[in-house]
Amino acid sequence: MKRILFVMLSAMLLASCVVTETQPPAPVTPVEPKKKPEPSVRPSEKVPQPPKIQSINWDSIVQPLADQMINANGVEAGKLLLVDSVKNNTNGSLRTLKATDVITSVISNKQVFQVVPKSQVHLARQALGLSSEDSLGSRSKSIGLARYLNADYVLYSAVSNNHGQRELEMQLMLVKTGEILWSGRGDVN
Repeated sequence: MKRILFVMLSAMLLASCVVTETQPPAPVTPVEPKKKPEPSVRPSEKVPQPPKIQSINWDSIVQPLADQMINANGVEAGKLLLVDSVKNNTNGSLRTLKATDVITSVISNKQVFQVVPKSQVHLARQALGLSSEDSLGSRSKSIGLARYLNADYVLYSAVSNNHGQRELEMQLMLVKTGEILWSGRGDVN
């Protein structure tokens, strides 16, 4: 019992001891920041010109193709048409969304078809998990999208390189069967 009491008292005594050890602060030596030499700009150096973005007059390409399409055999006026986004099958950069807008506008102005509004196409693409800039678009995806929207026709368009010349190819397809009712090509300048 004496041992337990001795151990408890020693523990209390040791616990109450506070060892304060003060260390001198570490020496601080100020260092001047090094100045980086400024790059010398020679007035004779020329800044390279950025590449010029080629402006394409999509309206002049699409107008004659739209005229051919509305006069094709088997095309019925007043039916619902889905204008699918233009696919870029070239190795260059094209403003395909602008091309799609021009095609939609030209066909709407002809007042032969009821064109599916852009907002409905966007919502349908989201519902089906398709990106609005889907560069891997295919005819089957276009027809699937048109079926989802209950369209009668789908207009599939693609720009491709043909022996160094870019061409816009448009195909009007019947949604029920996938049959190509009309096909046309126009040079993209």
